[in-house]
Formats: sequence, C-alpha cells, structure tokens
Amino acid sequence: MLNENIKAIRRSKGFSQEELAVRLNVVRQTISKWEQGLSVPDSDMLLSISEALETPVSILLGETVVEPEVDDLKAISKKLEIINLQLAQRKTTRMKILHWLLIALCVAIVTIFAVLIQLNSPYLGWNYNDPETAVAGVVFHAFEWLFVRLAPLILIGTIVGIFLTRKKD
Repeated sequence: MLNENIKAIRRSKGFSQEELAVRLNVVRQTISKWEQGLSVPDSDMLLSISEALETPVSILLGETVVEPEVDDLKAISKKLEIINLQLAQRKTTRMKILHWLLIALCVAIVTIFAVLIQLNSPYLGWNYNDPETAVAGVVFHAFEWLFVRLAPLILIGTIVGIFLTRKKD
C-alpha cells in the first residue's frame, strides 16, 4: 500500500523517480525499490517523503491513492463542455441585447430628426435681449447643430451594428 501511494502521489505531482530522489538525497534505485515494495523507508525518510510530496504521512500510509482515470477525464471534459455551452449562451444573449439596443438607438435618432424638422428651429425667432433666453437659444442651437452633423454618422454605425449582430441561421 505504501509503495503504491508513493508511486501514485509522485506521478500526480509530476515528479520522476530521479527528481524525487534528488529532493530526498537518495539514489533513484532507492525510490524504485520503495515503489516496487522491495524495501520500505524508515520513519525519518517517511517524513522527508511526506514533505517532498507535500502530502501528510497518514495519506502515504493510509488507503490506496487512486490516479485519475479515463472516467475522471470524461467527467472533466463534460463539465468543460457545459461551461463552454453556458459561455456561448451568454454571448448569444449579449448579442441579442446589443442588437435591440442598436435598433432602439436608430428609432430614437429618427424620432429626434422628425421632431427637429417639425419644430423648424423655433429658437431663431426668440427675443435674445433677455440673457436667460439667449442662453437657452444657444443651447438649443448647439444641440441641433451637433445632432444634425453627428446623427447621420451614428445612424450609419448603428445600422451596420444591427446587421452585424443579427442572428445568423
């Protein structure tokens, strides 16, 4: 049992017999004899093995340590597959949300354009002698000026985004 545990734990830690021998200041053949059950380490050496393998002595002396088998790898691969499906589902959901947000932005831009055309820049007829009215008129004019110049670019970008984020069958 001890011999099987030393071998299984050494392998699970990724050590060769040579590497473990160097850590324990023994020759490789000593490790081989322990793992074959031809000899057993003394109590001091058992403590050194425990430290080198970062494993409690009770586990070295206890039940047989089972190395990961093919079934364990299948279980891990199934879990990874589920995680990948969940990530793909999240990505699809994000794309749908982005798609509808872009559609909403297009609708908002077209609506604001329609409102601005309908209003026909009413601030141009205001009396600008009052400072508060002058400030409000400048703000409205700046908004309209920026909107008319930037909105077509944003509209084109959102339309391209809608086509890029649409569901592909």
